[in-house]
Amino acid sequence: MKRFLTSESVAEGHPDKICDQISDAVLDELLKQDPHSRVACETFITRGLVIVGGEITTQGYVELNDLVRQILKEIGYTKEFGLEPDTIGVLNAISQQSPDIAQGVNRGGAGDQGTMIGYATNETPERMPLPIMLAHKLMHRLAYVRKNKILPYLGPDGKAQVTVEYEGNRPLHVSCIVLSFQHTPDILDDTGMSITDTARDEAISTIIKPVLGDWLDEPTRYFINPTGKFVIGGPISDTGMTGRKVIVDTYGSTVPHGGGAFSGKDPTKVDRSAAYMARYLAKNIVEAGLADRILISLSYSIGVAEPVAIDVNTLGTGKIPDQRLRDIIKKQFDLTPRGIIDYFDLLRPIYRQTACCGHFGRPELPWEKTDAIDVFLKAA
Repeated sequence: MKRFLTSESVAEGHPDKICDQISDAVLDELLKQDPHSRVACETFITRGLVIVGGEITTQGYVELNDLVRQILKEIGYTKEFGLEPDTIGVLNAISQQSPDIAQGVNRGGAGDQGTMIGYATNETPERMPLPIMLAHKLMHRLAYVRKNKILPYLGPDGKAQVTVEYEGNRPLHVSCIVLSFQHTPDILDDTGMSITDTARDEAISTIIKPVLGDWLDEPTRYFINPTGKFVIGGPISDTGMTGRKVIVDTYGSTVPHGGGAFSGKDPTKVDRSAAYMARYLAKNIVEAGLADRILISLSYSIGVAEPVAIDVNTLGTGKIPDQRLRDIIKKQFDLTPRGIIDYFDLLRPIYRQTACCGHFGRPELPWEKTDAIDVFLKAA
């Protein structure tokens, strides 16, 4: 049976991703100064204004004006693309963490309730779904081409969407690609309403084919800046908020999402840390050859350390019963917030790098390690 799965990724200059980066940069700076900082930082950006709010308890200090403007400069915003980092307004709306929440966290309990999802599949070397990995790779390539001025007209904002055709669970090819990128006006055609055919061809040959070449074939459809032009982008064209790209951050459209966003939250918030542990467990089970695909759910109650529910679903691909995998997880791994924090050494400034192109499938991150393979094999 044929089916089609689609996933998107967005560039570092996308308004929502600007906000994720600011929130995680605040978290990183505070953890650098005070590893026990409690941070729940949210950012909102619009034309000429950034609002940073949330609840923070820390011995550290962040100069928000400098931090926000530095991030906008690093992303690549300038007057040419409608945003001047040195003149944008920055509003500090941060308060202290509620003592009612803090008392539960202080004794080792979860910082909130919720269900966190972990997933892994053997269809890619990263043990991630193919559509989301290809979309992320397009955004990495877009940033590289822009920052190295290979296509000098590119701006910081952009999006990609990749549709993969499957035969059962086997990916066949990329059936459709949508690529939208901010640009300067000099690549518009004579109508002034659309980019030139030359610019479209350059996008395909310079951005898409170097990344997706093996998955492309004659029927692949390309939609390059399908609205016509994309001169006005970033916060000038759309507001941004922390946590609005949770599907981009995780597994694309392939599996469900627990609902909680990651960026701006310290690891006592299980929205973040338990999602990392669930991914780690899933990836190691697939790497151990005990399943081809697996979905793990960890559910928590605020103020309670141990998860209230653990669910394992190998989606019909398990080599041993799902219940057996669940028992191994429960016996071999500490799933409390403190246990997860210690396991991955999470009280350190490693989070801003996660704010673009996904939190998973990146070998440099501690929850992507595959050092629990033997644990599963011996226990199984």
